[in-house]
Amino acid sequence: MSAKTKKAIPTIPQKPQQAKVAVKSDAANNVSKWTIIAVIIFTSILYSKALDNGFTFMDDDYYVLKNYYLRDFSLHGIWAIFTHFYSFNYHPLTTITNLIEYNIFELNPLPYHLFNILLHLLNVWLVYRFAEQLSGKRFTAIIVASLFAVHPMHVESVAWIAERKDVLYSAFYLLSLLAYLRYMETGFKTKDYFIALALFLASLLSKSAAVTLPVLLIAIDVYKGRKINIKSLLEKVPFLLLSVLFGIIAILSQRSGGAINDLSQSYNFITRIFMFAAGISSYVLHLIAPVNLSGIHYFPDLHHHPLPWYYYLSLPFLLILGWLVFRRNTYRREIIFGTSFFLITISVMLQIVTVGSALIAERYTYISYIGLFYIIGQWMANMWETKYGNAIAWTFFSFILIYSIASWNRICVWKNSDTLFTDIVEKDPDNWRNCYVYYYWGLSKSNDGDPRGAADKYTAAIKLNPTYDRAYYSRGLVYDALHDTKDAIADYNKTLFLKPKKADVYSSRGWAYFEAGDTKSALNNYDTAISLDPKYSEAYNNRGWAYYVTGDKKAAMPDFDKAIALNPSFTKPYYNRAAIKVSSNDFNGAIKDYDLLIKMNPKDDIAYYSRGIARMNMNDPKACEDWKKAEDLGNKDATQLLLQHCK
Repeated sequence: MSAKTKKAIPTIPQKPQQAKVAVKSDAANNVSKWTIIAVIIFTSILYSKALDNGFTFMDDDYYVLKNYYLRDFSLHGIWAIFTHFYSFNYHPLTTITNLIEYNIFELNPLPYHLFNILLHLLNVWLVYRFAEQLSGKRFTAIIVASLFAVHPMHVESVAWIAERKDVLYSAFYLLSLLAYLRYMETGFKTKDYFIALALFLASLLSKSAAVTLPVLLIAIDVYKGRKINIKSLLEKVPFLLLSVLFGIIAILSQRSGGAINDLSQSYNFITRIFMFAAGISSYVLHLIAPVNLSGIHYFPDLHHHPLPWYYYLSLPFLLILGWLVFRRNTYRREIIFGTSFFLITISVMLQIVTVGSALIAERYTYISYIGLFYIIGQWMANMWETKYGNAIAWTFFSFILIYSIASWNRICVWKNSDTLFTDIVEKDPDNWRNCYVYYYWGLSKSNDGDPRGAADKYTAAIKLNPTYDRAYYSRGLVYDALHDTKDAIADYNKTLFLKPKKADVYSSRGWAYFEAGDTKSALNNYDTAISLDPKYSEAYNNRGWAYYVTGDKKAAMPDFDKAIALNPSFTKPYYNRAAIKVSSNDFNGAIKDYDLLIKMNPKDDIAYYSRGIARMNMNDPKACEDWKKAEDLGNKDATQLLLQHCK
């Protein structure tokens, strides 16, 4: 071998190094396509615990138990859902899903929880596809999807029936993002563009939080290396117009119920800056250490005291974190994109426009954490083939295990109102705002048929907030139901001292006086209630009943007529008016009222029973048919009449 040849040998060894780098890149994709199926199966087992859960009296009562829009499954009813706000919100597609469930399963909580879980499993798959399309790495996609699937901060969105809007809007949001990525990758086809736009509209109709998507599309353009020009910006205009429209609708819906608060009355500008920083910091810290989770994370209660010390540390914490991010050369692109994804999607949840009484909420991380998970996934994909790969893998699996156990336990917290409210109160026992928790806990106890338990919860609310008029009034109603008229009247008096012009309280106090035998005071209270609210149908009905019992049928009948005219679906005045007609031998008139009651509720055994009595007085043999129907519906008195009068 010549000297010249020997000198040429050292110039070649760079090729094996290039080949090694290529292996690293391929290793990030050397993950079985079935791995995501395993993740979904594991997630389904984890969340199967939620199938044992029931309804809670934290929004589930409004969205399902008491939602009158769910009772009308017709074109008229669906149109009403799309054209009205409900419970200070506008999310008609979400309400439609509840409408279908209610009309098939009524108030069985299992199907509601099952659909939430199925939507979460769908979202796990969509997150996997989104992360894979963004990164080109199946490994990254598995990491992101796994974290999304089991993170404890996401339990609230899945295990809480009322948060159907969260998992539903997220599904359409992610589908829209995937359609947009396909639009970019297939040569900007018009079909893919309009699919993305339509899916975005569906997301907005599920929850207004979807308004962030147009800005996120621009961030995706930058990350994917697309040139930002007039064309790329103009194609976002339809998305942006929809965002503005639904943003205005969201503000109007929240204002309609007084849910938007003015923080300036409670916190000065400097304090609000630290609170804003504390909110972001809390989300970042809970990503790694999801501890002290709660259904409500209250605003700080200052009472002329400074903020807790950790609020003041939040701003320098974020500044140092930002400095560390931007000084890095490696993974800077992923870090900037992931952070932008997080901040863009959570921006409308950061209480810039203040809604409610919570500084942060765990459900707000459902979409936004995808950005931070993406940073983790990309970092792990790049570190996988280094000497630290095994250690990183075991650390990741340890976190997944810890998060899964925490999520399993957190799912149990959402089992019912007792478990949920107990957890909230125990996390912050001295906070006066827990009066609202105790109030809704009392409503839950009343709904469960536990009036004594309800009274105890209302009392606990009053101890925390002695000026809480709703707690006094609700406790008064409980005492009234227990025939404790003395304590009921005392609570009504306290309520009226705090809120002097409440027609419903005057009407309720009138009933308590009536129950106590003081008809004169009862009538005075009904008169006051009607003068305060001339359209208050229940006050007319109660006054009519007081007139009827005292023998003044002439005065009673117009009140029952008025109550029905004001509220045709209010059943009590129909019964009362029919009673007057029966006592006046107007059996045909009474039968007409019972017909209306049966039309409103074909399972009304009392209406069938009473119509049978009216028919018996007319010697109508159809009386036996009515009593038989009432008996079939469980009316035992009808059985006695069948034995006495029917063969």
